Formats: sequence, structure tokens, C-alpha cells
Amino acid sequence: MLTVTENAQAVVKGLTSEQGMPETAGLRLSLAPDQSQLQVAIVPQPEPTDQAVGDTEAPVYLAEDTVPTLQDQTLDAAQTPEGIGFTLQPQQPAGPSA
Repeated sequence: MLTVTENAQAVVKGLTSEQGMPETAGLRLSLAPDQSQLQVAIVPQPEPTDQAVGDTEAPVYLAEDTVPTLQDQTLDAAQTPEGIGFTLQPQQPAGPSA
């Protein structure tokens, strides 16, 4: 399942609280109608078929058709010249425990 960095969680939490949205508000990742790009949007609640990413402080929802594509990715957020930008990176395999 997609993992969400603490930084991305803080950004989502900030965006949803700034806009006075309900507690169910969160970030939704979905595919564009032509299936060529990933769309990111702040939504007041998930769609009925969305999957919620577990163990996050701020809700992150995955459209059903994005789950297979995003299952081994990590969502992060950073400040860019245009504002906040979200990025996806492959999850790092867990190293051997000492």
C-alpha cells in the first residue's frame, strides 16, 4: 500500500484545516480520464470506491484504479516555486534489522 511521509501528512492536514473542511476531508489521488496522468485534489470526503491509506494523521484516498499503480510508492510533499508539490517515489526496501 502507498506510504505517506510525515511531511506530506502535515501538508495535507494544513490544506484541509485552512479551508475549513470536514474531518473526512483529505487528499485524493486518481487517474486522469485519459489514464495518462495522476490527479491530486483536496476533497471533502472519499468516493464510495476509494481506499483510505492507513496509519496517516491526515486522510489520503486512492481511487480504486490507482491502487495497483501506487501500492509500492511513497508520497512526499515539498515547497516549490509554484507552491506545494507532491511527489511519488518507489518505497525503499527495509534494511536488515540489527
